[in-house]
Amino acid sequence: MKPTILLDGVSKSFGAIRAVRNVSLALAPGEIVALVGHNGAGKTTLIKLMLGLIRPTEGVVRVLGGDPSTDAEVRAAFGYLPENVAFNPALTGRETLHFYSALKRAGREQVEGLLERVGLAEAAGRRVRTYSKGMRQRLGLAQALLGRPRVLLLDEPTTGLDPALRRDFYRFLEQLRDDGATILLSSHALSELEGRADHVIIMGRGEKVADGTLDELRRLARLPTRIRIRLAEGERRDGFQGSWRAVNGRMLEIDAAPEEKVALVRAAMGAAIADLDVVPPTLDELYAHFQDRQDLDR
Repeated sequence: MKPTILLDGVSKSFGAIRAVRNVSLALAPGEIVALVGHNGAGKTTLIKLMLGLIRPTEGVVRVLGGDPSTDAEVRAAFGYLPENVAFNPALTGRETLHFYSALKRAGREQVEGLLERVGLAEAAGRRVRTYSKGMRQRLGLAQALLGRPRVLLLDEPTTGLDPALRRDFYRFLEQLRDDGATILLSSHALSELEGRADHVIIMGRGEKVADGTLDELRRLARLPTRIRIRLAEGERRDGFQGSWRAVNGRMLEIDAAPEEKVALVRAAMGAAIADLDVVPPTLDELYAHFQDRQDLDR
């Protein structure tokens, strides 16, 4: 499948500062990609390169087969939400979306539905100057979704959204993904991205330190899986020696290497068990692992 976004050997310098170093990646149609990294890791610079707002010092950036810095049709296919949004404070929320729908030639018929989706239907007639920071963020999200973009770049998109709106937001992203859109989410909310991202890119000091699905990153990291069991009433823990740890009362847990977890679960099933949890390494743990490995390699 031809990638929607392709970066080949891309570097970007600002004077003596090398913000991005030799990054190559490919994002496919119909996937949600999580771009994660600490502040200063190069995430925002990568997004600006994809948008064509800046050009690479070295390497090639292609979006939908074209150069986003020069191809107007490519730029028209984008939806973008920056981390810090700014709108004309004198306009209402509805007027703001009407303005952006005209710029994008998206048609006004989407505006009311998007205002509803981001929880601003009741505030649509108010001036933006009266909006809280979270409300302005939600208005920015609605602006990014105008026109059902083929490429959606979102920088900290769920800031200001309550849990219900976050759930609805991710459901809408899944609909866009299923329609073939490529969606890039840059966020510090790693636990929120887990289970929602098809593909994870970890950045550190301007370099790509890991790239793949969660399962692929788990195989690369070889971090242990935590197995936790709760013994049934009256069951003895005699068969759970060695590395098994007592947690509280009848709870026991062990950290299993990837090649050991199936055998340990099978062995545990020989006892009277009231409950069992198998918890693979989280995205937070994978992120910390790859960042630590980058520090050791330097």
